[in-house]
Amino acid sequence: MSRFTKQAEGRTVDERTRYFRRLRKLRNSARRWSVLGGGLAAATVVLTPYAGIGAADAVWAGAAGASIALAWWRHGDHRELAATPAPPAPPPLMPGRRLTAAIERFPTGRTIMHEVRRHKNRYALRGSVITEAWDRLERASATMTALAGRLTGPGEPAVLEAATAEQWLRDLGQRVATVERAIPLSPPASRAGLEESHAGLTEQFTEGVTAYERLVAAAASFVAEDAHPLADSQHPALSGLIDATDRLHGFAEGLAELKRPQAGSAGTSR
Repeated sequence: MSRFTKQAEGRTVDERTRYFRRLRKLRNSARRWSVLGGGLAAATVVLTPYAGIGAADAVWAGAAGASIALAWWRHGDHRELAATPAPPAPPPLMPGRRLTAAIERFPTGRTIMHEVRRHKNRYALRGSVITEAWDRLERASATMTALAGRLTGPGEPAVLEAATAEQWLRDLGQRVATVERAIPLSPPASRAGLEESHAGLTEQFTEGVTAYERLVAAAASFVAEDAHPLADSQHPALSGLIDATDRLHGFAEGLAELKRPQAGSAGTSR
C-alpha cells in the first residue's frame, strides 16, 4: 500500500467519523433543548394561574419559547444532515494489512515497518548488478530524510523533487531486477534483445542514483551554509556560551578572593 493510498483512506475515515460525530451531537443537542423547552413551558402553564401574569412569568415564557425555538432549529439541522449521504467507508483491509495498519499507528511501529520493507526490497535484489547502486540509493535516502526538516525557504522544493525521484528510482530498480531474473528464462533467439534492454535500464538506474546523490550533496551544502553566521560575526548561541563561561570564571575568582582574607585572619588568631 503506497503512502498516498494510506493518506486517502485516512482522509476518508476522518470525514466519515466527523460526519457521524456531528450527527450525534446535533441529535443530542436537539433532545436537550426539547426537554428544557418542554419543562419550562410546563412550568409556565402551571405557575401562571397561581400568581397571575407578571415579570417572572414573562421570563419563564421567554425562556420556554427560546428553548423550543432552539430545539426546532437543532431538529432541522439534524434532519438536513441525516438526509446527506455519509462519506463512503474505506475498502476492508486484508488480515495482514489490518495488522500492518495497527502497527503503523505508532511512530515506533512505522519505523519498524519501514525497516522491514527496506530489507524486503533489498533481499529481492540479491545477486543483481545494481546491488551496489541500490545501497548507494539507501544511504542517500537516509541522508535526505535527515536533511528534509532543515530545508526551508528556497530549499523546500528540493524535498518534493527528492521524494519523486526516489520513488521513481526504487520502481526502476525493482524493474531492472525483474528483467535480470527473466533473462535466463528467455529463449535464445530473444535473449540478446532482453539483455540489451536490461543494460539500458541498468545504465539509467545508475545515472539516476548518481544524480540523486548530487541533489543530496547540494541539499547538505544548503543546510551547512544556512547555519553559517554572517562574516565577522558569531552565532548568538556561541556568544552566549562564551559570556556564560566568562561570568562563571569571574564568580569563581571573586569567591576565591573572599575566602583568602578569612583564612589568613583565622591563622593569626590562633
